[in-house]
Amino acid sequence: MAEEKKDPWLNYLALSTVILAVCATLSTFKGGGYSTRAVMSQSQASDQWAFFQAKSVKSNLYAIQREKLQMELVGLTGKSSQAVADVYTKKVEEYSKKIETYDKEKSGIQAEAKRLESVRDESQKHSQAFGLAVIFLQIAILLSSIAGLLKKKPVWLLGLAIGAFGLIYFVNGFYLFIK
Repeated sequence: MAEEKKDPWLNYLALSTVILAVCATLSTFKGGGYSTRAVMSQSQASDQWAFFQAKSVKSNLYAIQREKLQMELVGLTGKSSQAVADVYTKKVEEYSKKIETYDKEKSGIQAEAKRLESVRDESQKHSQAFGLAVIFLQIAILLSSIAGLLKKKPVWLLGLAIGAFGLIYFVNGFYLFIK
């Protein structure tokens, strides 16, 4: 039985398909990692915003209590002893310090929440680029497989062209040069 002569381009087809498959696998892996990072950052940012809200509620409660004591203090000044007025004044000062502390803590919490949201947004951009890379690379692999089965070089060349877009998005997943 005579051996069928193998076209030389089929070797390049096999090599290019392997390269596309490896890049598709890496894109899936990296895209999944960035997707997980985005979800985790969103969760942590939500936790920070809840913490911020709790501090705001506590601060507001102290502010309300301080205002109440200040109004009572005004009413006491003419009627009762200086000792009671001093107690009220001391309590008002304590509440003012607590409010100030909560306000400082809130600014730090807010900054951390915004940082985490920034990480989330950046991770989503990377994940999206890798997702697009996977789509183009999978289509290119499919076309290369069809080209190998049918021995149709134009189909392989079309797959390479689409694969080039996949490779561009793969690299873009790391560097984000395409917005």
